[in-house]
Amino acid sequence: MDSHNKAKLDYLPLGRLIERALRYLERIGYSRRSLRRYITIWGHLASFAGERDFGDEFSEDLSAGFLEACRSHDDARRGWRLHAAFGVRMLGDFRRDGRIERSRTDRNKLDIPAAMRKPLRDYEVYCRDRRHLRSSTIGERTGELVKFLDFLGSRGVQTLPQLQPADLTAYVAWLERYRPKTISRIVSGVRLFLRYLTMRGILLQNLGEVLPRVRVARDSAIPSVWDSDLVVKLLQAVDRSSPVGKRDYAILLLASRLGLRSVDLRMLRLEDLDWEASILRITQSKTGAPLHLPISEEVGEALIDYLRFGRPDTEYREVFLKHKRPIGPFDGDSRLHNVINRWRQLAGTRFVARQHHGLHSLRHTLATKLLREQTPIHVISEILGHASTASTLIYAKADTETLRGAALNTEEVHDVE
Repeated sequence: MDSHNKAKLDYLPLGRLIERALRYLERIGYSRRSLRRYITIWGHLASFAGERDFGDEFSEDLSAGFLEACRSHDDARRGWRLHAAFGVRMLGDFRRDGRIERSRTDRNKLDIPAAMRKPLRDYEVYCRDRRHLRSSTIGERTGELVKFLDFLGSRGVQTLPQLQPADLTAYVAWLERYRPKTISRIVSGVRLFLRYLTMRGILLQNLGEVLPRVRVARDSAIPSVWDSDLVVKLLQAVDRSSPVGKRDYAILLLASRLGLRSVDLRMLRLEDLDWEASILRITQSKTGAPLHLPISEEVGEALIDYLRFGRPDTEYREVFLKHKRPIGPFDGDSRLHNVINRWRQLAGTRFVARQHHGLHSLRHTLATKLLREQTPIHVISEILGHASTASTLIYAKADTETLRGAALNTEEVHDVE
């Protein structure tokens, strides 16, 4: 959508604005269920505007009045009212930007200018064959680039040589809704793409230099950590009499006792388990570095229980498999959220404050536990498979005083193998 057409949204009657927004949601792949939700929310918004004499245009006063009425209703936390605030914000975004962002967009449904499609495909090949990036990394980067190119098309930019610094400035401003860390990642990906286009002669000037450097402190976020009793409660909630329960219990133990990342759990193979030496040997997916960790009696018993009495009899070499048909390894982008969420909900886990509670948070919890046990920083780095102790120091934010003692205790070295 060009700037002229976008400006027209500011003056559209509310009903027409809603119609245009719904067509946009349908175009970028929203499901019928989601469309019905927003039809309901926006329909009530339009009725409210008519009843309260707010006029026939979307406005901040209308949004505030409508949401206040929703909050004061007896069923404020039920049905469509539960999603009212998000729905109204989406409509406001569409009126302001002429587009609506979603976390997962079908890239095939975005309107990328035809002249930009081949350069994007060539860049994917370049990332795979020349830079040897993992398919998951390429998918993530090109997914963001699809949105970037779609944004350029909405500004009337139909070919890459037409790209101007003002277009990049507008794109970065449009990213303001994201967290700084996310903005930094997206901008970095666009910068690399622009450098590639310059190298190929598609751009005469490297416009990546126009993009700002979004600085994010390495330890700006405090890791999400579980209280020890909540981890115990989680493990106790697992039904270890069922095949799925046996699998999930072993996964949760490997995450909470050895700190394995979800991607390494997903790719763990039978030959990675050295039963004679009681050692787990893997090549980490994130760093490419080898990692050897001891298989304790507790972890070993859980693995054996699953392998003998829970794991489907297949030719797959991955240790952990999906048990629903078709039986096989977990999907390449799976973070195993369902493994922990199922038992966390059954355990009735409640956190004092909002925090992440996926498998990676169990890795954070292990690191913090080791700090409190006065384990030297470099040993924790080895256990977690960090490339340097700088990555481990972020866990100090959970317990600064404990870190001070652990950092001084450099004489004691525990053999992680």
